[in-house]
Amino acid sequence: MHYVSSGQGEAVLLIHGLFGNLDNLKNLGSVLQQQHQVIRVDVPNHGLSEHWDNMDYPQIADAMIDVLDDLHIKQAHVVGHSMGGKIAMAMALLHPERIKSLVIADIAPVTYTPRHQTVFAGLTSLVLNSDTTRKSALAHLINAGIDEPTSQFLLKNLQRTDSGFEWKMNLSGLIQSYDRIIGWDLPLVGNDHFDKPALFIRGGESNYVTTEYRDEIMRQFPHASAKTLNGTGHWLHAQKPEIFNRIVSEFIEQNQG
Repeated sequence: MHYVSSGQGEAVLLIHGLFGNLDNLKNLGSVLQQQHQVIRVDVPNHGLSEHWDNMDYPQIADAMIDVLDDLHIKQAHVVGHSMGGKIAMAMALLHPERIKSLVIADIAPVTYTPRHQTVFAGLTSLVLNSDTTRKSALAHLINAGIDEPTSQFLLKNLQRTDSGFEWKMNLSGLIQSYDRIIGWDLPLVGNDHFDKPALFIRGGESNYVTTEYRDEIMRQFPHASAKTLNGTGHWLHAQKPEIFNRIVSEFIEQNQG
């Protein structure tokens, strides 16, 4: 798995969401690396990491533990946004001895209904050839019903080749794994909850973490605390980075040692 490690101190692993890459949480990493070893990863099927035909949370959690092993890290604080938050929670439930604390950004440990059909339709219908430009690709995605900020974000996955462009991400693998990405089905081995500190941060204008999910959050993460970042949606870390970074930094500082 592709990752970047910087800084020294207690380790913090940062995990991005669907369609993202390790740069998504780079701003947070720059703040944390002043006092911590920060590891930013490309999740499989994203960025420069390997492509898997099928991916699920137990597999990815194990792969993240392999990264910690590769760096000789016994325990880490883990921060995850969206899909990355589910990966972080899977790590905590399946490998609790390796996790010091969790920060989960705008996601809950539940199964969601599909909500990316328009995005997948726009991406799969985009023809990538020698005539494709970033401008034409952006126009295609917007015409497919994807808002411009999301379209711009998705197009960060385009990379230039000799014959035009190709996707860095494994689009077919993500489509094939989508039911498992929005699902929450862990083969727990005698461990259905995580007894260490966890912080859930939700966007005030997001519908990813609602009151109906509170019981499941508290059942699986009984020591969880929660914060709402008003004036933000699902991309809370990008919309109010200074406040988000401060909340995460303070929580990790409180749970060192």
